[in-house]
Amino acid sequence: MKNTLAITPLALMLIVACAPAAAAENQTKVWKVGVLVSSSAALNASRDEALRQGLRDLGYIEGQNLKLDFKYAEGKLDRLPQLARELVEQRPDAIVVGGTRVAVAVKQATATIPIVVAGAGGLVQAGLVRNFSFPGGNVTGVSRNSPDFVGKRLEVFKQAIPKISTVSALSNSTNPGYDRAFKEVELGARSMGVVIQPVVVRSANDLEAAIRSAAQPKSDGLFVMPDALFNSHIPKIVELTAKTRLPAIYPRSEYVEAGGLMSYAVNLADLSRQAAWYVDQIFKGMKPDNLALTEPTKFDLVINANTTKQLGLTIPPNVLARADKIIK
Repeated sequence: MKNTLAITPLALMLIVACAPAAAAENQTKVWKVGVLVSSSAALNASRDEALRQGLRDLGYIEGQNLKLDFKYAEGKLDRLPQLARELVEQRPDAIVVGGTRVAVAVKQATATIPIVVAGAGGLVQAGLVRNFSFPGGNVTGVSRNSPDFVGKRLEVFKQAIPKISTVSALSNSTNPGYDRAFKEVELGARSMGVVIQPVVVRSANDLEAAIRSAAQPKSDGLFVMPDALFNSHIPKIVELTAKTRLPAIYPRSEYVEAGGLMSYAVNLADLSRQAAWYVDQIFKGMKPDNLALTEPTKFDLVINANTTKQLGLTIPPNVLARADKIIK
């Protein structure tokens, strides 16, 4: 007992002496977060600001206790591996990514730095996580698609354009989640009595011929699948689709802002805000392997009224009433 009593005050003195230093170190630490994006800074601006705001709300301020390092592939997907390696070399405390391809590139570059996904599909199929409850590696975050999202998007398209019975689905066969996503589209279409015709590309060079072929006599509309390649050529895809006069539903609101008919999509800014929460949890000591992934809950319907008129369409009032934004 005497030894215990003699040691305890000494231990307490050491704890008291070290505590201020530890607290000061924690307060003055500058957390480093890398962000890798497949598109451009302009296209990703709202998501970048949402991530910044989400981190600010949690107490991380750029220039004080936070350093953000953004890298953009500018639509050149072959640059992703190199950009991922460059980020890893900076030894950030976490890396935020959007999209399956970006996540795969960063995962191949590091097995230790925590990777926070701000929207990506097919995470299990791509080998990025074991399952949503226990990811089992260094990847966690927010999935891009809820289980019934693809079917719901097709359902919204059918409600907006009731006459459609055959739809061409524009897909990229090099996307890691291609097979899974296309099966989901077919499954959803079957339940609505809609026939899906695949229109497949492998590169940007295939887009013009693919979209032109989508306008075959039997097709009533175009369903554009989510893909980094497509998102890097939004104006071109919208322009080519306009020439076919096919009504189309897109995976991001930017297509509609560029003149596309409509989009039903995950609110990407909301995903980035959720990603900030994951970053905070990791900074507080949580490990990605046991930090369960979540699915998106906010989806936006955007309709371009001018394009509706140009195509001679009448969107039912109940669909217009549900729109989160109508571009006039």
